[in-house]
Parts: sequence; C-alpha cells; structure tokens
Amino acid sequence: MSQPDATQIVHDIAAETNTPEETVARIYADTLNSYRSDARILDYVPLFTARKVRETLRHHHTPNQRK
Repeated sequence: MSQPDATQIVHDIAAETNTPEETVARIYADTLNSYRSDARILDYVPLFTARKVRETLRHHHTPNQRK
C-alpha cells in the first residue's frame, strides 16, 4: 500500500482549516507519533492522523487565527 505524502496532507489540512502550515505540521507530527506508538498495523495511521488533526483544528481553532 502506498503511503500518502505527509507534506501534501499538511498543506491540504492547512488550506481547509485556514491554519498556518507550521502549526498543522506540528499537530500532525505529534498525532502521528502518538498513533504509531500504539499501532500494530501502520497502513491506515496517516489516514487516522489526518482525520484527528482536522477534527482538532475544527473544534479548537478560531477562523481568523491564520497569520
């Protein structure tokens, strides 16, 4: 199974949530590391990570925080 490009995922999430890419990259990396530490099968970890980051940013982020 081909793994998605983390850079593209971060870029897409940043655009969707109007959040700086640096912020999304940090949240994505932290979430990915957390999921990887508990995962026995890694195939879908990037997908679950992207979903969690989007959810986190949608629920804990105000629309005008982008610089």
